[in-house]
Amino acid sequence: MAQVKTATERQASDGVIDLQRFFPYRLAVLAEEVSRTVAQLYSGRFDLTRHEWRVLAALAANRQMAAKDIAGYTTLDKMSVSRAVAALETNAYLTREEDPADRRNKILRLTPAGRALYQKIVPLARARERHILDALTSAERAALDVIMKKLLARARDLRERG
Repeated sequence: MAQVKTATERQASDGVIDLQRFFPYRLAVLAEEVSRTVAQLYSGRFDLTRHEWRVLAALAANRQMAAKDIAGYTTLDKMSVSRAVAALETNAYLTREEDPADRRNKILRLTPAGRALYQKIVPLARARERHILDALTSAERAALDVIMKKLLARARDLRERG
């Protein structure tokens, strides 16, 4: 008896990808929706872009960083980091100083105003995160965490292999 192929299997054998079922696309859509819902909190109220928020959060978590290290930490490209840093510096949310160990590098730190802004946003962002995750049971959240770690490790491994 012939096996019946699923729609996904038929599309794969036909060389067609249904984006609505394609894992990378679905993950990108989810990430974009979550980012947008969190961005609603800080874009209008605090006049920050997503990239500025990520740089602010990276510096809050690490106290100080070289601009080049922020790109890797936040997965932003260097130009996006540069623009975000310039905007945050213009608004006096961070300082940029020469690295005494390597004068080519600039060390970035949050100013008191930058830290205060971060502290205002964190409870709002955490509340939004909780609201999204409330769709899952605690067991589902734990499973999601494990799954995300496994998939991230696998994706990094594949990227490094080329």
